[in-house]
Amino acid sequence: MHNFFNFYRHGFIRVAAAVPQVRVADPASNAAEILQLARRAAAEHAILAVFPGLHLSAGSNEDLFHQQALLEATVAATTEIMRETAGLNTVFVLGAPLVVDSFLFNCALILQHGQLLGIVPQTYLPSSRTRQFRPSAAINRAAVDFCGQRNIPFGTDLLFTAKNIPHFTFAIELGEDLFVPVPPSASAALAGATVLVNPAASPASAGSADCRRTIIAAHATRCLAAYLYVSAGYGESTTDFTWDGHALIYESSELLAETERFHQHSRLLCAEIDLERLAQERLHCHTFAENARLQAAAGRFRQVEFTVRLPETQLLLSRTIPRFPYIPAAPDKRQEHFRDIYNMQIQGLTQRLRASGREKVVLGVSGGLDSAQALVIAAKAMDHLGLPREHVRAYTMPGFATSDKTRKNAWRLVKALGVFGEEIDIRPASSQLLVDIGHPAGRGEAVYDVTFENVQAGQRTATLFRLANLHGGLVLGTGDMSELALGWTTYGVGDHMSHYNVNAGIPKTLLQQLLRWEADTGAAGKSAAQVLLDILDTDISPELIPGRVDGSEPAQLTEEIIGPYELHDFFLYYTSLFGFRPSKVAYLAYTAWHDKSSGSWHGLPEEKRRHYTLNQIKHWLKVFLRRFYAVSQFKRSAAPDGPMVGPGSLSPRSGWRAPSDASAAPWMVEVERIPDSPEAD
Repeated sequence: MHNFFNFYRHGFIRVAAAVPQVRVADPASNAAEILQLARRAAAEHAILAVFPGLHLSAGSNEDLFHQQALLEATVAATTEIMRETAGLNTVFVLGAPLVVDSFLFNCALILQHGQLLGIVPQTYLPSSRTRQFRPSAAINRAAVDFCGQRNIPFGTDLLFTAKNIPHFTFAIELGEDLFVPVPPSASAALAGATVLVNPAASPASAGSADCRRTIIAAHATRCLAAYLYVSAGYGESTTDFTWDGHALIYESSELLAETERFHQHSRLLCAEIDLERLAQERLHCHTFAENARLQAAAGRFRQVEFTVRLPETQLLLSRTIPRFPYIPAAPDKRQEHFRDIYNMQIQGLTQRLRASGREKVVLGVSGGLDSAQALVIAAKAMDHLGLPREHVRAYTMPGFATSDKTRKNAWRLVKALGVFGEEIDIRPASSQLLVDIGHPAGRGEAVYDVTFENVQAGQRTATLFRLANLHGGLVLGTGDMSELALGWTTYGVGDHMSHYNVNAGIPKTLLQQLLRWEADTGAAGKSAAQVLLDILDTDISPELIPGRVDGSEPAQLTEEIIGPYELHDFFLYYTSLFGFRPSKVAYLAYTAWHDKSSGSWHGLPEEKRRHYTLNQIKHWLKVFLRRFYAVSQFKRSAAPDGPMVGPGSLSPRSGWRAPSDASAAPWMVEVERIPDSPEAD
């Protein structure tokens, strides 16, 4: 497959959950509804479509299930569907009653191209079903004959695997099978199923929707799998029950799509599942593999293989790819997430102070994002330890390019938090060092190279460590995870080093949102709130090269040099956590960032909202790949301690581990497969 803008190329598949209207005891009518939705699913390029349990006959037939006319009409309706879908590419999962050796089973029929791939009976029957049906254990058969087709694989031990789609294996369980302590799908997932399918015929009850969401989300998360649940809907008999037609599609813990409940028309719900992501999560999760080994799950299943013709046309994702993957999408979850990180940072620092026997913290405050967050955490740590905030010793350390705005913001925050503050001008010491080493700037020449920059960064850090010696404190690091990923730190005696770094596990985009949360909620104190907002409104700059003579604006803007942090954080998330190839990362980035009018911005002001072309994404992805894989690992290998507060970490002890002398060649070769624009594909 060569079309860059076809999601099947990037490890996604489209699946469909279909909820047709039903007529009780009228298989011919139900078959007609099924066929309408089946054709729609195929037209939407879904390769798997799931219908409710027992839908061909209806699920509320009670003792009518034992009537010969109904069972024969179900067989005829199934035959009609097989004939009419023979030219469709989609794999369909239908629910129907099936008689085998004089026993009646609630079954899922799996068919494609007019042929039955297999039949799966229900394992665990609720008491309301035992009057008519038998559980799968009632019969020991490996194959059955049905609808004129012989030796159809039959049983609960079937896995259906696409020969031409990596990682696409699905398994079936029916209705209440999911709600037992160890569902059949748990073993199927351990045996290799990445997609779990449940054609249910369960009635609704008050609170049942929340129960389904909770159980499915938890189960799919444990199984590192996707889960499709489709329940019976409008038209079922309401003699004693009602039916909500609830359909859900999950990818691990993430709800991709959900139908409106109690609708009175047929519904088709489509979503794309990222099979590569599920496979990568399993690759990284050693406990999953060990559980599969101990359960010997693979040996208990039979493989049924099939092939799907993949479309070559442009197919864009319908699912939303978050711009800021480190930040939860739901507002209530964001609030909890920020509160957790804030408390983890405080706990990390308080424990380090207790363990070291120190009661003071020393840090440099620049008026930028990172040092602002570190200062807030240091002040709160003193509150938790019952120590005066003056034990936090904050130093402004103006250099050759420090702007008035950042210097003033630094002092405003120091005063608002009530910590000890002092200013040490590093320019005299830096000038002397430039003279001592024979640098042209020491002779008054305007040579502003990396040596000129690092003399200042090193002078600041060396001064902080000696202040820590003098006052019996710890040097608190201020750098964040994004800077560490890109190597945007001065190694050793520079901003790279500290005794403890509370921001080490926080990427820049998350740090910005965390500061905004602290300002909005007053977590940092009312007097500090406005200062934090002003700091957030300041351009990110290392302020090491002189800018305007009046010092009002910096000459360096970090994101003009190394690229936008919002893109780099996006790249970091999918590269370090999932190991995705660069072309897939670029595809996801384009989906998330090419249109700024859609998707959530988490309250980011309108003027800060940006979009990126595919060419821009490709350019900055090259920068990221080179810096992340080939340039910066030696800095990460010597990173100081700091709390891991979210998914992923670049710590050489508990997170990312890589050789410092690796080549970036495989990633740089693969990134060239990305077209420069949609038109170039």
